[in-house]
This record gives sequence, C-alpha cells and structure tokens, in this order.
Amino acid sequence: MSDQLKRSNEPVFWLLFGAGGMLAALIGAALVFVLVFAVPLGLMPEAALSYGAARAFAQHWLAKAFLFVVVSLFFWHAVHRIFHSLHDIGVHAGRGARVLVYGSALAGTVAAAFALALIGG
Repeated sequence: MSDQLKRSNEPVFWLLFGAGGMLAALIGAALVFVLVFAVPLGLMPEAALSYGAARAFAQHWLAKAFLFVVVSLFFWHAVHRIFHSLHDIGVHAGRGARVLVYGSALAGTVAAAFALALIGG
C-alpha cells in the first residue's frame, strides 16, 4: 500500500463549526430570552444589563475567557456555514474564497481578543 491518504485540515474547521453551533444553540437562546423577554417583561432587573454591570463582568479574567470563546466560536460557526451554503447554491468557491471566508473569522477572533485585552481588570 504505497498510496498515501491526502491530509486535510477540514476536520479542524468542522470542529470549530460544531462547537460554535452548540454554543449558538445553548447561549444564543439564553441571550434571546434575556434580551427579548426577561428584561422587557420585568422578570430581570434592567440594571443587570447596564454598562457598568457589563464592564464589571468583562473585567474578570474568567469572563474574558468565556466571552472570547463564545464570540470566536460564533464567528467560526457562521463563516463555515456561509462557505458551505455557497456550495449548496452552486457557487463553487476556490482557494481565494476559502482564504477570504476563514480569514474573516480569524480576523474576528483576533479583534475579539484585542478588544477584551483593552478592557481593564
């Protein structure tokens, strides 16, 4: 068996897609509930979503790690879905589109890390 199997980096992107999809399903639904129903209906105090409370939350190192993971995995999930949706509608993107799409997720991940690093704590 001298035939070598071609190595692919696709499993890495499917892993990021799956993790982002799981977080989108769990955390995204909770965010919608809190922002659309809980606060407007008075089930949760409005002060919990104030700038001061959000900043105090984001200053803790564990919260920064949580926010980074959520935001970056949401990016990776979205771009992987967009890339494969292009294929589904008949746009067979090449290497340039792959670099553009996944590069935008990488840029979003770097931007999230930079923004979280700027928040003092």
